[in-house]
Amino acid sequence: MTKYLQTIALVFAFALASSVIVRSQEKPVPAAPKPPAAAPAIPLKVQVLVSRFQGEKKLSSLPYSLSVNAGSRATLRMGAKVPVMMMMTANMPKDLPQGGPVQYQDVGTSIDCYVSTAQDDGRYRVEITIDDSSVYGDGPNTADNRPPPGNPSFRSFRASDSMVLRDGQTSQFTTATDKVSGEIVKVDVTLNVVR
Repeated sequence: MTKYLQTIALVFAFALASSVIVRSQEKPVPAAPKPPAAAPAIPLKVQVLVSRFQGEKKLSSLPYSLSVNAGSRATLRMGAKVPVMMMMTANMPKDLPQGGPVQYQDVGTSIDCYVSTAQDDGRYRVEITIDDSSVYGDGPNTADNRPPPGNPSFRSFRASDSMVLRDGQTSQFTTATDKVSGEIVKVDVTLNVVR
């Protein structure tokens, strides 16, 4: 029986020794490479100022502010729907009141903005699209400054371009003259890094 136990002890010792030898020859598994650290988000504030002038006299100045991280987009939609009476005169009896169905026209301001990540010199490329529409009344405005009922006319202004700005810089985005009213529209854009 001792020979049997000696044989088992020898086999066990051999197995143990061979596993230690194999383990010492195994190459360690390299750790998975760490993904590159994402660049921290840089919060920005883009201010858009839409001003209207009649000659040198400022008629209005409407500021808009958008918060956006560098390398992403921001949008702003602000406005209303204006009812417009559709005229129907064909084959209508003369004793019926004039009028017809009502359609709604969107008026207001839409701004789409994209700001790139910072360039090496600390400047940002700002892409902006501005779409602004409003109502021309067909007579003098009422006391509460709403357009009178009737057949209003609509004016629109649209501009799209890009500019390069650094922190705290303001630049004139565009200037245009309304050929019906003679009003001058100026759009100024300011970029600020939020700290």
